[in-house]
Amino acid sequence: MTGWANPGIDLHLDLGAGRGVRARLEQALRQAVRDGRLAPGTQLPSSRVLAQDLGVARNTVKDVYDQLVAEGWLTARQGSGTRVARETFAEPSHSKTAPMVSTPEELAESCLGQDYPYDLRSGSPDLSSFPREVWLAASRRALAAAPYEAFGYTDPRGRLELRESLAEYLARVRGVRTTPELIVVCSGFVQAIGLLGRALYKVGGRQIAVEALGLPDPPTILRDAGLETVQLSLDADGARVDHLTGEDAALLTPSHQFPTGAAMPPARRTAAVAWACEHGALIVEDDYDGEFRYDRQPVGAIQGLAPHHVAYAGTTSKSLAPGLRLGWLVLPPHLLEQVIREKHLADRHSSVFDQLTLAELIASGGYDRHVRHMRARYRRRRDQLVTALGQHAPHVRVSGIAAGLHAVLKLPADGPTEAELVACAQQQGLALEGMASFGNDTGPALVVGYGTPPEHAFAGALERLCAVLETTGARSHRGWSPQRP
Repeated sequence: MTGWANPGIDLHLDLGAGRGVRARLEQALRQAVRDGRLAPGTQLPSSRVLAQDLGVARNTVKDVYDQLVAEGWLTARQGSGTRVARETFAEPSHSKTAPMVSTPEELAESCLGQDYPYDLRSGSPDLSSFPREVWLAASRRALAAAPYEAFGYTDPRGRLELRESLAEYLARVRGVRTTPELIVVCSGFVQAIGLLGRALYKVGGRQIAVEALGLPDPPTILRDAGLETVQLSLDADGARVDHLTGEDAALLTPSHQFPTGAAMPPARRTAAVAWACEHGALIVEDDYDGEFRYDRQPVGAIQGLAPHHVAYAGTTSKSLAPGLRLGWLVLPPHLLEQVIREKHLADRHSSVFDQLTLAELIASGGYDRHVRHMRARYRRRRDQLVTALGQHAPHVRVSGIAAGLHAVLKLPADGPTEAELVACAQQQGLALEGMASFGNDTGPALVVGYGTPPEHAFAGALERLCAVLETTGARSHRGWSPQRP
């Protein structure tokens, strides 16, 4: 069976012969996306038009569209029709090396970059809670008080006003031992890790251990800097620092490992510092959400134990918003000169206006008040998540400490796969991530970013999550489908 459809473009589909027209239509559309004939973003014919052109039932086309939307090949939004997903599934040509997205886990990740009514992906705070009026007031005060020279080229380390405010704040809140001279203001953690990687290579470093589970960007950035990355295994207490040997450095998240949510106990923190001191190595401490601990007072940064062997990285991406692109490095003295040089070559210095505003926000107490307010809000959300799961999906276990903006949900081994759950969540307008997105191969789990939704959308997102998870306790997921809210 061969047909043409015209939604403004010509679309040729060869369904072949035989029984099972739905299966043949699914395969024809997948293949058209794989071989690039249907480019990302291409609008498809309506189900009515395509059914008429192919001479099949409209419900058949509609069912095929729904299935391919669930799998991530297509997207469907009210008012804009059905389109090929922006994430490409095309086969690589001979001149390209990009791999085709084809495994269930990779298909589950296809929701990244798409808009969903409800979003529980990790990595973002509630952007609707950004303190606009407080930030604007601090900006006006900072701008009025700024000296003329602040508007010119400035110290690559950043404005002294911010470095002084950060030194006081980090000592008071995170137990960091430093001076303003040893702080370098960066454009977020991504730039910070790049500066450190290049500086380490320039001073002779060649190998850095990275936690086996985590975001993919830091290891990639470190390898681009010339360093060899060595995976460091994890257990319930975080990184296995006893597996460190002759590496020159180790990138760790001791206060709240991402994504597992583990906190490194005192003995292991001490062992990590002892390793660094004994081998003359460097610990790179990623303290991405250190202010958000709910079951106790936050544990101080590991940097306070050995300032000469730890480079501490912090950011406003979780406390305020990632769009500010404000972060900082607290450095041991022997790396300062090289990191300053790398910062100068990268972008000379970060935005002066944002630095002055953040300095004023910290000095006035506005930053502390905002963090305390958001800590209470995120704690309430986490409690609501745990309570709802206990009622609707008691077989799903929440792991990790009560901290941060995300939780890990351990799934039954004999239930639906991560990819199936993510796909079913997409059908209900909910964006989710599986642990496999971060390198896990030890068991099915979801990484739920309860901090991400705006306040008005959190209840709806939680309701849809529970609907997806309610039936995961079944021994077999043959014919499994989520409950509709």
